[in-house]
Amino acid sequence: MIFGLTIEKLVVIGLIAALLLGPDRLPRYAAMLAQLVARGRELLGTAKERMRDELGDDVDWRTLDPRQYDPRRIIREALLDDPPPAAPPAPGAGATTAVAAGAGAAGADAAPARVRFTPGDVPPFDSEAT
Repeated sequence: MIFGLTIEKLVVIGLIAALLLGPDRLPRYAAMLAQLVARGRELLGTAKERMRDELGDDVDWRTLDPRQYDPRRIIREALLDDPPPAAPPAPGAGATTAVAAGAGAAGADAAPARVRFTPGDVPPFDSEAT
């Protein structure tokens, strides 16, 4: 199916063309169509030979595929890549919370504690956040 044309549509177009052209002009136009098809094949063959000459026989066609630069595919692969493995916790470190350095004194100067999550934990969700 090229350009939405099926075999039935092509046959109908051919019959209409045959009726419009008539028996006297039909052989001439059929020969012109045959020449056009032969010229197209020749151009494609020349282009194929030239490409083979310039690129060589050992071409990796995947590197020349423009679909590899599709932004949707790039983002999907980046999001689905496995994250790098987490470093094991240092011996004696707290399992759930870590306090910023210098936060030993309680009061206004103390830094807020950060919660450390392990794989599989569900992070908190703020429904009022934008």
